[in-house]
Amino acid sequence: MKTVGLLGGMSWESTVTYYQNINETVKEKLGGLHSAKILMYSVDFDEIEKLQASGNWEQSAQILADAACRLEKAGADFIVICTNTMHKVASQIQSHINIPILHIADATADELTKANIKTVALLGTKYTMTQDFYKNKISKRNINVLIPDDKDIETINHVIYDELCRGIISDASRKEYVRIISSLQQKGAQGVILGCTEIGLLISQKDLPIPVFDTTYIHARKAALQLLN
Repeated sequence: MKTVGLLGGMSWESTVTYYQNINETVKEKLGGLHSAKILMYSVDFDEIEKLQASGNWEQSAQILADAACRLEKAGADFIVICTNTMHKVASQIQSHINIPILHIADATADELTKANIKTVALLGTKYTMTQDFYKNKISKRNINVLIPDDKDIETINHVIYDELCRGIISDASRKEYVRIISSLQQKGAQGVILGCTEIGLLISQKDLPIPVFDTTYIHARKAALQLLN
């Protein structure tokens, strides 16, 4: 079995889900008392979030690159960045290490392609929804990406940072997310990407009539399967 290096803590709420899903997949595949070989570096998310808000992506990339180097030196065979948004600096992190990064958008695009999705709604932080670093990975697979309007983008972003990252799960916020996704479905979305690793704490397939692509689950399962290859 290989060893995965997790860059976690962004937020720790969703990093817990990574740890659980990776181990559940390994148990499913190998049975018995098997569990995953995992190294984790968990950052202080307050520091990262402040750098995001100020637009200082270079400094945030340096923090994560340093963490990735530590994971490589400790014996990780590949890196999983346990957040969608910080894949904005994935290439900068990759330039500091000699082991591969398993990109969350590539893993998600694989699942969208398998499901024959041609148009998909994307929910995530305002950075993920409005910038191209994530959407382009999906679009290159000939999949059209729809995002909410400006007001709904702010609503989604507020719920992520002020509720989900703090462990707050609100029925009112769930209803708002369902409303926003339904409006994108009316515009042609055949499925929805939960493009922030915390959104799966709030929304699941039982809440929606269209296919849900939970990036946390997709990424974690892909990581577990790579451990076993």
